[in-house]
Amino acid sequence: MKITVGLTGGIGSGKTIISQIFKSFNVPIYNSDQRARWLMQNNFELKNKLTQVLGNIYNNDGSLNKPLLRQIIFSNPKKREIVNSIVHPIVNNDFEQWSKQIKAKYLIKESALLFESGNYKNLNYTITVYCPLELRIKRLMLRDNISREEALKKINSQMDDKLKLRLADFLIINDNYTPLLPQVINLHKFFLIQAI
Repeated sequence: MKITVGLTGGIGSGKTIISQIFKSFNVPIYNSDQRARWLMQNNFELKNKLTQVLGNIYNNDGSLNKPLLRQIIFSNPKKREIVNSIVHPIVNNDFEQWSKQIKAKYLIKESALLFESGNYKNLNYTITVYCPLELRIKRLMLRDNISREEALKKINSQMDDKLKLRLADFLIINDNYTPLLPQVINLHKFFLIQAI
């Protein structure tokens, strides 16, 4: 039986690092955020729906105007909800098609909005990556070259960590002190056993 695992965590928590470790064990990873960006760029139906709701968020060459989209999403909660309600079903359908083609004992769906979208209900297990708030703020400020205020705005646009932790089946701590590899190895072994 193929096991499906959701991997999530707040922005700046280190989901990508965890994904890379799982990937090093040849676990197939579906990155929902990357795939959503690709679909927003290449899926005709999605492009039309987004343009109807947000106006023209595409450049003259047809590419997605990412700074404009980010500005809209992080400054307007209602529009963010509308965008999510349009994008999530298409991404979820894309994941379903992708997972059917995968030959592996288990696979991982990495998604920043795994719980918010409700898609976690279709998966066997979920993992939340936890990172202390101050460390997340520092990471975001460095990564995106933004102010503390902007970093907090991004963090606060997502579900509260406490709720994510309550909904998750497993927790990975990424606090720069707790070793990551043993945590991932233990989960990897567990999922392999469950897939037998």
